[in-house]
Amino acid sequence: MASFNNFVLLILLTITLILVAESAQERREIPPEEEKKELERKLKAINKPAIKSFKNEKGEIFDCIDIHKQLAFDHHLLKNHSVQVKPTTVPEWIIGSNISEKIGPLQLLQKGISCPHGTVIVKRTTMQDLLHAQRLKSIGLNIPRHVHTERNNIDLTGHHFATADYGYSTVYGVKGNLNLWDLQVSQDQVSLASMAIAGGPIEQLASISVGWMVNPLLYQDHIHLYTYWTVDGYNTTGCYDIRCPGFVQVSKRIPLGVLLQPVSIYDDTQYEMDLSLHQDRATGDWWFIFGGENVGYWPKSLFIASGLAKGTHLASWGGQVYSPLTKKSPFMGSGHFPNEGFRKAAFINGIQIIDGSGKALIPQIYTIKTHESSPNCYKAKYIHDDVNPWIRAIFYGGPGNCTGQISMI
Repeated sequence: MASFNNFVLLILLTITLILVAESAQERREIPPEEEKKELERKLKAINKPAIKSFKNEKGEIFDCIDIHKQLAFDHHLLKNHSVQVKPTTVPEWIIGSNISEKIGPLQLLQKGISCPHGTVIVKRTTMQDLLHAQRLKSIGLNIPRHVHTERNNIDLTGHHFATADYGYSTVYGVKGNLNLWDLQVSQDQVSLASMAIAGGPIEQLASISVGWMVNPLLYQDHIHLYTYWTVDGYNTTGCYDIRCPGFVQVSKRIPLGVLLQPVSIYDDTQYEMDLSLHQDRATGDWWFIFGGENVGYWPKSLFIASGLAKGTHLASWGGQVYSPLTKKSPFMGSGHFPNEGFRKAAFINGIQIIDGSGKALIPQIYTIKTHESSPNCYKAKYIHDDVNPWIRAIFYGGPGNCTGQISMI
């Protein structure tokens, strides 16, 4: 139980990276001239020369970058890295029933945006993105140092979560179909759904999270695809999407941070995205796959001294929110409790893991634990039969309206 609770706390720290920047956003000042020059230098390093560029209807710019000249290779551990265009081993996931609509790679970008062969598509980082990212780093990255046991006095004020966690044995891959909901949250709030893996001691936690997020500061508005990774408990490594060296992009159709559409409608059509993370058995790289397309991977060399070098011990699926104390907490999932069921409550179905032999398994009932930090506002329900309507899935979420510090359950 301790390992489950520790994991939940640590995964919550992905939100902690967002925390205090919400209030700071309103009083943001123009950076001093020297700081501005340094930010411009970093921005130039992040945004590599584009072979082709596009601007969508929301004003976001996407660049087609030479696959061999992307930001990932600025990382000191990847200087001599050879790009793996596709994984050498791909899990044979168990095919389940599908009663909702899946969005695919071709639905993510508006018509006319197409990158040429030999390039990858990257969402361009702006000065405001960089300012916000720096503020997140300076505020949130030191918190894991104080996380030692589940009994520690950890300040999780404003955080709320409802998850299903697996920690029964070592796994080499995870999968889930995440139901999509475009929520309304205020400028200083966050609501997300994620699938995450983690391993290693608390102070050197290595983790990868993938899913969707609604956070006006990080993604302007609406629901966006997001990823986050770290190899040292969020201390000095890692970032959201491609805002630091590390993740090797191979797709020219799925940029990290992209707007997700269409989305689910309450008591009507449901949409989901099919995501998976797995460790290539030959190379040790961790691959991120969206709707059957290889988006990219985190090379094994990033995790050689961490808990993800040889599989992982913890996996989690579910929802998380954050709100400052001055406001009541926002919707999680669809904004409705799990007992309302399909078409009304948010879900993650198709939950699977990869075991040590490389075989896909549906987790047994006794290997999954649900955790609800604020059960009056948000709940999680793990279903495990074949009539509701899947063999294994988690329904989660709630209407929110919580305030104050969470209680660990």
